[in-house]
Amino acid sequence: MIFYGHHGVYPAEKELGQRIEVDVDLWTDFLRAAGTDDLSAAISYVDIYSTVKDTLERESYNLIEAMAVAICERIRDGYDVRKVTVRVRKPQPPVGGLMDSAEVEISRESDRD
Repeated sequence: MIFYGHHGVYPAEKELGQRIEVDVDLWTDFLRAAGTDDLSAAISYVDIYSTVKDTLERESYNLIEAMAVAICERIRDGYDVRKVTVRVRKPQPPVGGLMDSAEVEISRESDRD
């Protein structure tokens, strides 16, 4: 997923904004959805996209680590998943030189039995 947001430690990042990339991996039982071919039995990627978008638009974050944790927690708490992994990338971060991207990855398992 690709978003444009006003996140970062430096004032210019918050003022000008920048591209933020997010990957989400979900672990759940997909057999019912696969067997019925019915969206109501699945976790809609449209809903996941909306959750990520809302998380990044609702608040301004200084760190990509904080973004990743917030996204991870919202998905873990809002959907029937055993585990969720979120990767957040900031392409071409302001490091005073050339750098492709900065990225963090965080995983959380569900508290549900």
